[in-house]
Amino acid sequence: MAGKQVGTVDLSETVFGIKPNSSVMHMAVVNFLASNRQGTQSALTRTEVRGGGRKPWRQKGTGRARQGSTRAPHWTHGGVTHAPKPRDYGFKMNKKVRRLALKSALSSKVIDNDMIVVDNITLENYKTRDMINILAAVGAEKKALIVMQESDGKVIKSAANIPGVKTALVNTLNVYDILNHDKFIVVQNALPVIEEVYA
Repeated sequence: MAGKQVGTVDLSETVFGIKPNSSVMHMAVVNFLASNRQGTQSALTRTEVRGGGRKPWRQKGTGRARQGSTRAPHWTHGGVTHAPKPRDYGFKMNKKVRRLALKSALSSKVIDNDMIVVDNITLENYKTRDMINILAAVGAEKKALIVMQESDGKVIKSAANIPGVKTALVNTLNVYDILNHDKFIVVQNALPVIEEVYA
């Protein structure tokens, strides 16, 4: 927490030492963003717009084009052609592909020297300033993702007001958050859990 080196850790080659697969990571990011879309947009088709049941004028003899309804798409107040409807934008990714994407993201952080292992993160009070000082000490002044083994309310609340800083547990890790943050900060006791879950 003070920014000093107090030891070393051995990382699993199968999780943190593989060659990153950029296409798989891209697919995982697209899948994450697509799954987060609300998909609630909706418009009325010609069958759903109120009115238009009566034929506007007779079929022949008026000199005008034949019309069957005033709610056809080319009429004012008519329905929308191919109207958008509520839908789920998410798509399925195979389990092995998802795991490969996550390991690729973790390995890319190690290759770029953007991964920081901290022996412990503890706060006595709910203080945003204390969390800012910790991040500055470990060299993570910009966007940072803090990964913990178990939930700590003081750490989560203290980091919540810092722009670009996010906290996560081992079981909530995703490729988008890892790649979207400049620094990947892991509490040491969370490392073996990550290696066990994603090996």
